[in-house]
Order: sequence, then structure tokens, then C-alpha cells
Amino acid sequence: MKLEARFMIAELRRWARSSALAQVAVAIGIGALAGASVTAMSWAAEAMHVAFFGIAFDTRLSAAARISPVAAFLTLSIGGLLIGGVEFWRRRRKLPPTVDPIEANALRGGRLSLRDGLLVVAQTLVSNGCGASVGLEAGYAQIGAALASRIGVGFKFRRQDLRMLVGCGAAGAIAAAFAAPLTGAFYAFELIIGAYSLSNAAPVLAAAVAGALTVKSLGGAPYLLHAPPVAALGLEHHLALVVLGLVAAALGVAAMRAAAVVERGFQASRLPIWARPVAGGLVVALFASFTPQALGAGHGAMGLDIPRALGALTLASLIVVKLTSCLISLASGFRGGLFFASLFVGALLGKLYALLVAAALPGLALDPTACIYAGMGTLGVAIVGGPLTMTFLVLESSGDLSVAGGVLAACIASSLAVRISFGYSFSTWRLHLRGENIRGAQDIGWQRELTVARLMDRDPAMARAQETLAEFRAAHPLGSAHYVALEDEVGRYAGLVAVPEAYVEGLTPARPVHEIARFLEATLAPEMSAREALALFETAQSETLAVVDSASFALLGTLGEAYAARRYAEAISLAARGVLDQG
Repeated sequence: MKLEARFMIAELRRWARSSALAQVAVAIGIGALAGASVTAMSWAAEAMHVAFFGIAFDTRLSAAARISPVAAFLTLSIGGLLIGGVEFWRRRRKLPPTVDPIEANALRGGRLSLRDGLLVVAQTLVSNGCGASVGLEAGYAQIGAALASRIGVGFKFRRQDLRMLVGCGAAGAIAAAFAAPLTGAFYAFELIIGAYSLSNAAPVLAAAVAGALTVKSLGGAPYLLHAPPVAALGLEHHLALVVLGLVAAALGVAAMRAAAVVERGFQASRLPIWARPVAGGLVVALFASFTPQALGAGHGAMGLDIPRALGALTLASLIVVKLTSCLISLASGFRGGLFFASLFVGALLGKLYALLVAAALPGLALDPTACIYAGMGTLGVAIVGGPLTMTFLVLESSGDLSVAGGVLAACIASSLAVRISFGYSFSTWRLHLRGENIRGAQDIGWQRELTVARLMDRDPAMARAQETLAEFRAAHPLGSAHYVALEDEVGRYAGLVAVPEAYVEGLTPARPVHEIARFLEATLAPEMSAREALALFETAQSETLAVVDSASFALLGTLGEAYAARRYAEAISLAARGVLDQG
């Protein structure tokens, strides 16, 4: 029976890996799991809000008329203590930071820990449930991607297929959160996979549809967006929305730079790691005593503010309060996302922009609702990324193609402005602050895996540096090797000798061979990537370089430029084939 079960599992794996239809079936299952996870997390967060803040179950936390200051201070303090305690425990155990879907696809070939995913879900639920100014969407995407990765590893999917499945998990989660399949799919294409191709289109779209249908059958999406109809837009209105996109880009870049400053402020403080979220929670609770809109992701507040007539000063104040609350929450250690918070602040920015334009150019007749949608999309692009993702979110929310066109133009302007002036989304910026130099989910992990240690010749031709030329010629006749590495009397690297140069006429046979050695300083380290090695070959202008230990300067091997270049080109070809292959 065991042999039969193993045979069936092996056949199932083979079918799943080789059949495009099987991958679509797996993707549908992943999307359904992601949708169910989104529903469970949303219910849990709402139940926590009801229990901790005493609001009605059908009332969003940020839309409450008033929150008890005592409840806010107490709940955020206890929640911060829990979050801080977990981080203190992780650091005591010297555990590495959890990996998010973007980092997993960029550096790890789509491998995500399900245990870490569940930990992120728990941290996100505690953070949002106790009222910190963060959204659940980071947890949604994390658990969807982690489940997908675990399933893909179980099926032994290839690297590119595993990366695609991680995108399916995130697509199903975001599609479920907003009841927007196209939004979820393009979230995966633009932010998680980093490319769109015919081979991954069907599974990702299937997962997104499955996620949206699952959450609909379980009671509805947690983040549904509603706004009045939009008046027809002319060319001048499109141009005005593009300007709004540039304003949103400036605000987004300022917020991301401010996040780094606030985080450094917490790190420089004398507060222990477990106390930082408590301090951040107390600040957010202070803001909540003025307006509950500082709490949570802001979904209820958006539904409250869009139809209301708010003055410019009120709108500007809400923007400052919400952004500050978000940055303090994240910088102090609370876990969550800025996806919906960026939409909420963007909607406020759109309303404020419409008021200012109406005052400055009353003849333009710019529709405030169009500005709200454009503000949502453009600030979302500036902070989260994904111009098509945000455009489809507006389209699926409004059902209006005309406004989607104006929002697309504004989103492209915002995306270009952020790329030129800053170059990061909020997720990649936080990775950059941790020391990871990645700009998106494009697969660059293979470049780091293709190291000098993997490529080098571990048994090169060697000689003692004290040998005479006569001894060297006897041991290494012409044609036996192109370069010979030298070692001194204590085993340290002493240079490379080109064998033909040892046979040049006029050299005294009794002369020490180390006197004609070269490239003593130009050496490779085993941890260098192939790309870094090729750059050093170009600088040193050598066909071969030695690989030495950086601490002891002991010779570890040699590497040839031609071989390194060929292996690097092969790796690029395989990576490109994995993205572009339509089969």
C-alpha cells in the first residue's frame, strides 16, 4: 500500500509539473484557500474591534463617532506589548526576519515559510485588532503566498513555476479583499511576479477569480469601495489628474522617507525593543482621542468621508494625522500594510485637490469624484506600486471606463515620478533599509546563488613561490596549463604566473619564479557573485584570477573569465526562458 501511495503521489507531482491545465487547477485551489483565509482574518479583526472598543459589529472602527480614550490607550498598549514581546523573543533566538512575497520571489525562488506566514498573520491581526494604523492586506498576501509556496514545494515545482504560484496566492488574497479579480491578478503580475507572460496569465487570473468568488460565497469582501458616478472627462480634466498624480508622487516619496526617519528615531531611543510598539501605540491612541479615523486601515473612515462636505483644513489635518499614525505604527514595530491606508489618504488628497482647483480655476469644472479616484490610485501607486493594479481597482470599483482612462494617465505619471526621484515602493524601501538592494520582484536570486565559490576550479595548477624558473619549467611544461598559482612558505597566495611568460628568452633559470608573478592584489573572494567577478576581470584585464580567503589570504582556487562569462550567460538565458516561455 505504501508503494502504491508513493507511486500515486509521484504521478500526481509529475502531472502537476508538466500540465498547464493542472497548474490552473492548483491555482484555483490556492485562490480558494486565500479567499477563505481573507474571510477568516477579516472576521477575527472585526471581532477584536467589537470586543476591545465596544463598537457595534456592523460599524467599522475608523468610522466610529467616538472611541473611549481609556479603551484606546489600554488596548494599544497591550497590543504593542504583545508585538514587542514577539520581536524580543525573535531577537533573543537570533531568528532571521520573516520573508515577504516580494523578497521570496526576488531572492529565494518563491520559497516561503508557512510557519513564518502564520506568525505574520498573527502579528497583523494583533496590530490591526488592537487599533494600530495598519491594514490587514499584508497578512492577506502573506498567508496566500505562503500557502501557495508550501503547495508548490510539495509538488516539487520548478523555480519559475513556484514563483508563479506565489503570485497566485497573493492574487487570490487581494482579489478577495476588494472583490476585484483584475486588481488581484495585476497585483501579482506587477508586484509579486514582476512580469506578465502568457504562461502565467491563466493560473494567476484563475486564482484571482477563485479568491473573489470564495469570499463572496462566505459573506462578501472586507474592502468594498463606493463613490458617486463620475461626470464625463475632457482633455483638460485628464491633464489636471496628471498634475494630481505628480502631487501624490511627492507626498508618497515624502512619506516613505519620513518612515525611515521615524524608524531611526525609535532605534536611536533608549527604549528596549519590546517597549517601542507600546510607545507607538500610545501616540496612535492620542491621535485617536481626537479622531477615530487614526485607527485601523481606514476603510470605515473612507466610506464616511467620501460623501461628506469637508473643508480644506479638515482634509489636510486628516491626511497628516492618518499618515503620521501609519508611519509611527510601522516604525515602532506593529505589523501590517499600507495598501488600504494609501487609498484612504489618496481619497482625502483627491478631495483636497478638487477643492483647491475649484477655488483657483472655477471654470475647469473638475469632478471631485474623479479626483477622489485619481487620488486613491496615484498615492497607491506612489507607496505600493503597480499603476495597472490601481487602475483596475478604480475600474472595478466605479465600473466607469472613462474615469479609468484618466486615472491610468495619472497613475503612470505618479509611477514615473517616483521611479525617477526615488526608485522604491514602500515594500522595497523597507528591504533597502535592511540592506537588500532590490527594486521589485524580478528574479535576481539566481545571480546571488551563482557565486565564485560555485564556479571556481578548486584544484588549479600550483607551485611554490620559492621555486626557481628551472624547477618551475620542469614541473609545468608549455601547454600543460595557462596560469599557475603560487603559494608562499606559509600557504598564502603569492600571485599568478602565465606559463608562456616563464619560457621567455633571456630569463635566468636560477631566478625565483615569484619575481615574474602577477595579480597579487587583484583577487576574487568566494562569496562574490559572477557579475561582480566579471567586473573585476574587466578592471584587472586578466583572463584568470585567483580565489583567496579574505581573512587568511589562503589560495582556494582559480576562476577563468571565459568560463565565468559563459555560465553567467547561460543563467541569464535560463531565467529569461522561465519568464518568457509560453509552453
